[in-house]
Amino acid sequence: MQNLNDQVFRNYIGGQWVDSVSGSTYANTNPADTRDIVGRFQDSVEEDAVSAVRAAEAAFAQWRKTPISKRAAILLKAADLLDERSAAIAEELTREEGKSLALARGEVQRSAETLRFYAVEGQTYTGETFPQDDPDMVVYTQREPLGVVTVISPWNFPISIPSRKIAPALITGNTVVFKPSTDTPLSGYRLAEALIDAGIPAGVLNFITGRASRVGKALTQSPQVRAITFTGSTGAGEAIHRGADMTTRLQMELGGKNPLIVLADADLDKAVDLAIKGGYSLSGQACTGTSRILVEKSVREAFTSKLVERVKSLKVGSGMEKGMDLGPMATESQMNTVLEYVAIGKSEARHLIGGDRLTGEPYDHGYFVTPAVFTDVTQSMRIAREEIFGPVLAIIEVENYEDAIEKANDTEYGLSAAIATTNPIYAHRFANDIQSGTVKINRTTTGNLVNAPFGGLKRSSTSTFRESGRGGLEFFVQIKTVYRAI
Repeated sequence: MQNLNDQVFRNYIGGQWVDSVSGSTYANTNPADTRDIVGRFQDSVEEDAVSAVRAAEAAFAQWRKTPISKRAAILLKAADLLDERSAAIAEELTREEGKSLALARGEVQRSAETLRFYAVEGQTYTGETFPQDDPDMVVYTQREPLGVVTVISPWNFPISIPSRKIAPALITGNTVVFKPSTDTPLSGYRLAEALIDAGIPAGVLNFITGRASRVGKALTQSPQVRAITFTGSTGAGEAIHRGADMTTRLQMELGGKNPLIVLADADLDKAVDLAIKGGYSLSGQACTGTSRILVEKSVREAFTSKLVERVKSLKVGSGMEKGMDLGPMATESQMNTVLEYVAIGKSEARHLIGGDRLTGEPYDHGYFVTPAVFTDVTQSMRIAREEIFGPVLAIIEVENYEDAIEKANDTEYGLSAAIATTNPIYAHRFANDIQSGTVKINRTTTGNLVNAPFGGLKRSSTSTFRESGRGGLEFFVQIKTVYRAI
C-alpha cells in the first residue's frame, strides 16, 4: 500500500476541501511503529469550526426538504463505496489505531451495514395519528429534523461509531459537522469521503480535524448547534454537558467499569474465554471491555489458574501480523496511563502476570503492553473502581450471587455487564438485578448489534437517547403535534 506520510488531508467545509486557516498540520502516526506517519491533518482552529457550523446551518433548509428516498440513496451508495474500498480502509485503520487487520475489516463492514440499516429504517420512521371525539378534526404528530448536529467520535472505533451517529442524523434531515478523534482522523476522513463521493450536497456534511481545545467551543457551544452526539471519556462528556446551551440536545456514551460475574456452576473454560475476549479484545481499549471479574469463592482458584495459563499464550504485536491477539495501545498517553495503573495495582493487590511494556525489536518504536491479571482485589482499590481502558483484569472474590450483584453494582458506571452461569434462575435474575444498559448472559461484555439499542446507565451515559437500532433515530428528531380541522 502506498505510504501516505507526505500526503496532507484537508478539511471539508461547505462542499470544498480546504486547508485550516491556521496554516498548520499535525502528523498521524502508527502506534505499532511511530516512525510510520499515516498522514498529515489540519490542525484546525475555532474559525474553521465556526465556518463548518455556518455551512451546515446554510444547507439545512434545502436538505430537510430533500426527498427521503434521495437521502437514502446517498447512504446506500456510500455503503457500497465502503465495501469497494474496504481492504484499503481497513489497512489504514490498523496503521493509525493498532487493532488487528481482521478487526479493522470487520469494522469497515459493520459501518457499511449501519449506513444500509438507516437508509431503510429511516424511510419507515413516521409520526402517529390519535383517535379523538371530533369527527371534523384529525390529530397527528410529525417528526422533524433538529438542524445542525455536531458529531464527535473517539479513536477506538474510528469509523463504526461515527457511522452510527452520522447515518441517522442525515436520513432524518439534519446537517452534520463531524470531528473525528485527533488520533485516528484518517478513518473518519474515509467515511466522510464515501458520503461525499456518494453525492451528499454541499454543506450537509462537514469534516474538520484538530484538537478539541481549539475547536471544541465552536462545535459544542454555538447557538446554531441543535444537537451534540459524543462518545468518549466521562470527564470530556461532563465538560461538554456543562458548556452546552440549555436548548441543545445531548447524547453521550462515556466510560465503563464492566463486570463479568463467574458463578460456581459456570463452565470455567467458557468463562475464561469470555474474560479473554471481553478484557483483551482491542487490547482492552473498548468502552464495553471487561475490567472486573467477580468470581464465586469456591471456584476462584481454579478459574484464576485457567485464566493465567491462557494469558501466557497470548501474543502481542502489530495488527498487521497474523496470529496476534493484542495490538499496541493506540497512543503513548494511553500506554502511560495503563502502565501507571499497573503500578497502582501492584501496590494494592496481588499481581499475577503482565502489565509490562515490551522492548527490543520489533517493539521499540511502538506502544505495546502485555495483558495483566490481578487478584485479591477489593472494592476500595483504584483498579476496581477507575476506568483503565487497557488490557488489565482485576479478579474480585464473591461469596454468592447476591454478593456478586452487590459488588458489580457498586460503581459509578453502568455500561455493560455479563454473567457466566448454567443456572437459568440466575440468568433471569441477573437481567433484572444488574444496573447496566447492556446485559450479556454467557456472552462477552463487548459487542452490540447494528439493529439493537445501545447505551449505558449512571455516569456511563446521559441516559437520554440510545444509539443504534431504530431507537437511534429518536435523538435526531423533534415531535410536532398537529390538530387539523377537516
